[in-house]
Amino acid sequence: MTSRVLILTTSHDKLGETGKPTGFHWQELTDPYWALRDAGYAVEIASVAGGQPPADPGSDDGEGERPASVQRFMDDTTAMTALSNTRPAAHATPGDYDAIYLPGGHGTMWDLPHTKAVTDLIAKAWEAGAVVAAVCHGPAALTGVELSDGTPLVKGKRVNSFTDAEERAVGLEEVVPFLLESKLREQGAKFEGNGENFGAHVARDGRLLTGQNPASAAPLAQAIMEALKAKQSEPA
Repeated sequence: MTSRVLILTTSHDKLGETGKPTGFHWQELTDPYWALRDAGYAVEIASVAGGQPPADPGSDDGEGERPASVQRFMDDTTAMTALSNTRPAAHATPGDYDAIYLPGGHGTMWDLPHTKAVTDLIAKAWEAGAVVAAVCHGPAALTGVELSDGTPLVKGKRVNSFTDAEERAVGLEEVVPFLLESKLREQGAKFEGNGENFGAHVARDGRLLTGQNPASAAPLAQAIMEALKAKQSEPA
């Protein structure tokens, strides 16, 4: 049976009190989308509020400069239609998916951790045996996830995300509501980065997969597929 993957994006479109636009990060959405689709997985896109989620304009390099996966997505009518008609997180059923993937973009920092429909979906999917993956600021969602025994999902697990050093490097450490690496550490996560700003890194702890930044989206997609194959090979 074909594995089903839910890509869940932010619906938040303002960068704190700056008034500047934000949203999801294009390449962090499109690299895994095409890797999974091309490998034969069924991929659905959802967002916090449903409908058309906002894209971070800073993640669109413009015609002729976009990463190949982004341009391919924008040129694909079916993909763009799916993006403009996303399912609200509250209407997603945890048991329907073998994996949930959370792309980043700064918008995630404001809505994903505080949206009960999102955190409940992740917790229930995790406890049902799903793969949970997130990249860059996408792991912000994980900071709001508690399992049924009250334990933070990330406690004691190896995780990665956009680092505090990277946030300072882009000058947004005073804009974001919290520093993601620090928050994950506070919840007992075993944070690991590659020690280099904006270099690719993926942390894997069983079914929990997290990537550091946009450069990590493609390798994270490969890790998701490896985890799904491992899950399929498990005895029923």
